[in-house]
Amino acid sequence: MHFKNPQILYFLLLLLVPILVHLFQLRRFKKSYFTNVRFLKQLSIQTRKSSKVKKWLLLGTRLLLLLFLILAFAQPFYEAKDSKNASNEMYIILDNSFSMQSKGKKGELLKRAIQELLENTPENITFSLITNSESFWNTDIKSVRKELQSLKYSAESFQLDNTITKIQAHQTSTNKDIIVITDAVGLTQKQVENSNLQQATYFIIPEAEQKNNVAIDSVFIIQTLDNFYEIGINLSAYGENISPVSVALYNNEKLSAKTVTKFDSSKKNIHFTIPKEAFHGYVSIEDNGLAYDNRLYFSISTRKKIDVISIGSPEKSNFLSRIYTPNEFNFSNFSIESLNYNSIENQDLILLNELDEIPQALQTTLKSFVEKGGNLVLIPSQKSTITGLNSFLATFGKVVFKNVESNEKLITKINFDHPLFSGVFESKISNFQYPKTKNSFASSSAYASVLSYEDQSVFLTSIIKPTSAVSVFAAALNTQNSNFQQSPLIVPVFYQLAQSTNTSGLNALKIGDNQPYFVEKKLTKDALLEVRGKEGQFIPIQQILNNKVKLTFDDFPEKAGNYSIFDKKEWIENVSFNYPRTESDLSQRNKKLLRKYKTADSISTVFNTLQTDRTDNQIWKWFVIFALLFLFAEMAIIKLVK
Repeated sequence: MHFKNPQILYFLLLLLVPILVHLFQLRRFKKSYFTNVRFLKQLSIQTRKSSKVKKWLLLGTRLLLLLFLILAFAQPFYEAKDSKNASNEMYIILDNSFSMQSKGKKGELLKRAIQELLENTPENITFSLITNSESFWNTDIKSVRKELQSLKYSAESFQLDNTITKIQAHQTSTNKDIIVITDAVGLTQKQVENSNLQQATYFIIPEAEQKNNVAIDSVFIIQTLDNFYEIGINLSAYGENISPVSVALYNNEKLSAKTVTKFDSSKKNIHFTIPKEAFHGYVSIEDNGLAYDNRLYFSISTRKKIDVISIGSPEKSNFLSRIYTPNEFNFSNFSIESLNYNSIENQDLILLNELDEIPQALQTTLKSFVEKGGNLVLIPSQKSTITGLNSFLATFGKVVFKNVESNEKLITKINFDHPLFSGVFESKISNFQYPKTKNSFASSSAYASVLSYEDQSVFLTSIIKPTSAVSVFAAALNTQNSNFQQSPLIVPVFYQLAQSTNTSGLNALKIGDNQPYFVEKKLTKDALLEVRGKEGQFIPIQQILNNKVKLTFDDFPEKAGNYSIFDKKEWIENVSFNYPRTESDLSQRNKKLLRKYKTADSISTVFNTLQTDRTDNQIWKWFVIFALLFLFAEMAIIKLVK
C-alpha cells in the first residue's frame, strides 16, 4: 500500500491524546463510607463498573475514528500493475484499404471500426490517428469525428512497417501505446519483423464472413480487324464455389455488350467484339465480394500511325517496308549519307540496320532520342567492329559483344513472358520452323533474352527503360546470313518492337504506378496539360520532349475513373485510371503472424484493459467510511451505554 500524502501520517501521534485523557479519567479514588448511605453501597459499586466499561469502549472508538481519519487524509492506494506506462501517448492505426470493404457480422469492417471508435473512445483522451492515406496528430475524438465519418477507402495497401516507422519518427518524451485495427490481409512476415513492435501494441483484427470475391484484372486488345476490335478481359476468382457473375461493357455509360460467365477455374478470359472506334468506358461485374475491383476503366483512342525510320541500305530494308505498312505506320528508309538528323526527334522507332559504322554525331543524337522516350533497334553488320559496337551500347546499358562465331546456329527459344510478347501468343509454341544464322556475335546481357539460340546464347535482348527500350540483335538479318526474314517470327517481333511505344491505342493505367505516359503534343515552354474527369482534376508532373509531353501521375488521381487530358480548353486524348488489385484475395489474411502480440475483440476492450491496468486502486474512501462508522458508534455508546 502507498500514500499520496505520507507526511499526514505524523498526525498519528495525536492518538496519544485520547489515551492520556482516558488514563486521567480512570485514576483511583479513596472510598468513604457514610452511615446514612450504607444501603446504597451495592448500587454504587455496580455504577462504577459500568462506567469503566463505557470509557474503554469510548477510548477504542475514538482511537479508531482518529486513526482512520488520519489515514484517509494520507490517501492510501494500491499501485497499478502497469503504472509505469500510465503517461504513454496513444496512437491508433486504422487500416482503410479496400479489403476492409468486406462484410462482417455487423456490416463493412471499416465502417464498423469507425463506429466503435466514435462510440467508445473517451472524450478526454488525446491520441494520434494514422490511416493508409491520412494522419491526424495529437487530436481527440471530438476534433476528428467529421474526418472519421467521411473517411474513404484508400488505394494504398496496408503497410504495417511503414506506418510504425512514421509513428516512431514522431518524437515524444514518453513511451507509446499503439492500437492497430486491420483485417491483416496482405500482411507479411517481413512487415512484422521490420516493425519492431513494442509490448504496448494491441491488435484488433475484424474478420469477414464472406471470403469469396471476383475481380477484373485487366483488359487488352486481342486483335484489330478491319472494322472491329476483339478485346479480352481477364477475371480472377478467389474462394470456393464461386457463383456465376454477369459481365457488362459500357462505352460512355451506354451498354455495349453483356454476358454471364461461370468459373470452372480461378482464372477466366472473356472476349468481346466492339466497333473499331474510340472507346471511353468500363467493364463491370456483379458479385457479393469486394466492390472496388468490380469495375475496370479503359480507353481506346483513335489509332495513331507510328513513325519509323530505318537507317541502312535500301536493299537490306525491303523486308521492313512489308511489315511497317502505310495503314499503320509512317515508314521511311535512309542511308547514312542522306539521313536528316533533325527528323529523328519526331520518330517513335529508329532501326540501325547493318551499319558498318555509327558516326559519333548519330550516336549523340540517338542517345538524346532514347532519353526522350524513343525506341531503338540495333541490327549489327558483319563488318562492324566489336569495339565500336560496345562503345555505342555502353551508352544505354549492359550489353556487350564478345567475338564473332562463324558456325550455323538455330534460334529455338521464345521468352513468352517478356513484355515484348505480352498478348501476342495465345499459347506457348514449343515446335516451330526454327530460323538460323550463319555468323553471329557472342554476347552477354544483363537483361532477359527475347529470343535465344539452341545453346542458350542470346539472339535478341532488350534494355527496358522507364520511358523507352533499346533492342539488340546478335546477328545480321540479311538473306545471305540468315533466313529469319522468312520465319513466322519476323512479323510479330518487329511489329511489337514498334508497338512498345504509347501508340497501342488502349490504356488502363494503375493509380500509384509511376510509369510515364507520353502524349503527342507540342507545347510552348510555359504551357501545362491538365487531367480532368467527373471524379476531379489535377495537373500531373510533365516534361516537354520535342513533339511529345512526358506525364508522370504519381498517386493521382485519388479515384478511379475515365479522365481526359486537356491543353487549356483543347481536348487532346482520353485516359483511364484503376485501383491496383492488391486487396482482392481475402485469403491473404495472415492473423497467425500476430499471435505473439496482444489482441482484442473491440476498441472498448482495449480502453478498459488500459484503464484497469494503469489506474491506481484508491482506498481512502473506505477509511472515510470507517471513520464515520466509528463516529456513529461513539455517539451510540454515549447515549445507550450507562
